[in-house]
Amino acid sequence: MNPHTTVSHELPARTDANDQGLMARWGAALADWAEKWFPDAYVFAAIAVVVVCGAALAMGRTPAQVSVDFGKSFWNLIPFTMQMAFVVIGGYIVAVSGPVRRIINVLAAVPKEPKTAVAYVGFLAMLASLLSWGFSMIFAGILMREISKRVKGVDYRAMGAAGYLGLGSVWALGLSSSAALLMATKGSIPPALLKISGIITLGETLFTWQNLVMIVVLVVLSVWICYASTPTADKAKTAEMAGIVYQDSHEEIGSPQTPGEKLEFNPALTLVLVALGVVYLYDVFSTKGGLAALDLNTYNFMFLIAGMLLHWSPRSFLRAAAKAVPMTGGVLLQFPLYAGIFGVLMGSGLNEVLARFFVSISTQETLPLVGGIYSAILGLFLPSGGGKWVVEAPYLLEAANQLHVNLAWMVQVYNAAEALPNFINPFWMLPLMGLTGVKARDLAGYSTLQLIFHTPVVLILLWLLGLTLPYVPPILG
Repeated sequence: MNPHTTVSHELPARTDANDQGLMARWGAALADWAEKWFPDAYVFAAIAVVVVCGAALAMGRTPAQVSVDFGKSFWNLIPFTMQMAFVVIGGYIVAVSGPVRRIINVLAAVPKEPKTAVAYVGFLAMLASLLSWGFSMIFAGILMREISKRVKGVDYRAMGAAGYLGLGSVWALGLSSSAALLMATKGSIPPALLKISGIITLGETLFTWQNLVMIVVLVVLSVWICYASTPTADKAKTAEMAGIVYQDSHEEIGSPQTPGEKLEFNPALTLVLVALGVVYLYDVFSTKGGLAALDLNTYNFMFLIAGMLLHWSPRSFLRAAAKAVPMTGGVLLQFPLYAGIFGVLMGSGLNEVLARFFVSISTQETLPLVGGIYSAILGLFLPSGGGKWVVEAPYLLEAANQLHVNLAWMVQVYNAAEALPNFINPFWMLPLMGLTGVKARDLAGYSTLQLIFHTPVVLILLWLLGLTLPYVPPILG
């Protein structure tokens, strides 16, 4: 729990059960069950390894062959793993910088009553997630804390779920989309997958009118649900009622005490590094062009350079980075397991079996719908936007090639559908929970309500918009 959030007591779990709507009660019950029976997300990844290895053995691979397939691929995603870890680190560093915090304080003064405040938090959280999901979580958490101090009678569960919307709604349709950035970064694509997909640029995935339609529809839908479902002040369960007290989280970095520490407080080194970074970025964008230059490495580089400048002194920058690093533990431990799964899939030919299965139950028109349903279901058990794509991509994209479905749209099918289970998956709630002092069950009621509305809308949009895109053979160069 964040050291600046104190919880003096917790109200009994069911004291207000009858005052909640039906969907919220179902969501709370689901969260209770998940907290009791769901193990850590790492365990789910390990279970996936066991299942895939068992399937490979059933197909005739020997235990030794399966082990070699797993071990040879285990470290293949190291570049991608580090890139995703830096999405978290860079987003956190920028969000907690002094200038951004001052902006958040100004933004927090806008809403004046509970329903508007919750809808407002949801809207800003989603906008921030289009820039970076790592930034969105911290930005929304700080914003919620500040609004809670200013607006009386805000239901902390409804606002917590609104702050979480960036991870459950549109983040994967924005600039930090793991799958889209991976497919645009040749050096991060596993060689076996590159032969199937080729390079898929951001101009074919994120920067299309179809993706813009998805974003607009989902943002409008989410904000409406936030506003309509938020209880009035007299019926709200506030943070104070739950014993959550938000203290001032601003920490002074102090002043140098020794000659050596003077360098840590002096912005001169920061300005040199920022100047080097800006010149490099100018060269990359002027040489490659805007969309071609925006891959994972460039994206993370921009956030780190921005973080250095916003924090000004090395001491402030390093302190923020130190607090961000623990949030990357799940990524660092789970992604190698996904790489091992990928190796077993390719080595055993299981990817081809799965591709034939999807071809057999789909047509050119229905593959986006079928793939979306599959990605959403699998996302309940493998909560990882980027790593899971490496598992699914070989057979989904191979099926798309065989049925002549637009490959870039299949990336977006994954992006939109895979985000749906995030609404109720405690794994992605962890940063927000730590910053605001809430529990997964506090968010799950209103998040489940969002999920119920989002699921049919997302699947219908994936199907209809997919009909507007022609098949383009993979670019293997």
